[in-house]
Parts: sequence; structure tokens; C-alpha cells
Amino acid sequence: MTMKANTRQVDGVTIVDLSGRITLGEGSVLLRDTVRDIISKGNKKILLNLADVNYIDSSGIGELVSAFTTVRNQGGELKLLRLTKKVHDLLQITKLYTVFDVKDDESAAIKAFK
Repeated sequence: MTMKANTRQVDGVTIVDLSGRITLGEGSVLLRDTVRDIISKGNKKILLNLADVNYIDSSGIGELVSAFTTVRNQGGELKLLRLTKKVHDLLQITKLYTVFDVKDDESAAIKAFK
């Protein structure tokens, strides 16, 4: 299953709706390119909606951390939205759950940027 990313703007926040698998190769490259593209356009508030992401491998985790660091270094914020149970558990195991700002509700997540 290939990964897809759709980008939309809500109240100055760029929301990236991801679906599929964030894995070595296409998935992690798509994530990296999408985040870099958003930052290059001057958008510093990024919300990654992971509701339809059913699997992330170690390379995908690395890409999430890399995206988070890139955005932070540019003076922006990156938050995660609607983790599936698998992805939530993975972030707990890797101790990254405390690094990312994770939200379950889109409107609450958007308000958290202000």
C-alpha cells in the first residue's frame, strides 16, 4: 500500500492528512518532502494527521523525528493528530510519545498552536 499525503490549511495551520504506511523508501521520502515543501512556503505550524497510518517502521519513526527537528529548527511547531493504537504504542515504546505534542481532536490541536 503506497502512502498518500493531502495538505490543507485551517486557521493558519497546515494539516497533512497521511494514509498508508510510513516505511523505508517511498513513505518516509514522501513525508520528508511534504514537510520540507510546507516549510519552504513559510508555513511553520504543521499538524500531521496519522488517523489513516496503519504502520510505521524504524525509518518512518526516524523521519517523524527528523521532521519534528527540522520544523523546530525553523522556529515552527509540529504536532501529531489521531494516532492509531499501533502507532500510539510504538511511540510509547520508543519513548517518543513525550517528545511529540499528540492530540486526538483536530479543532483542539489547531487551537493549541495559538
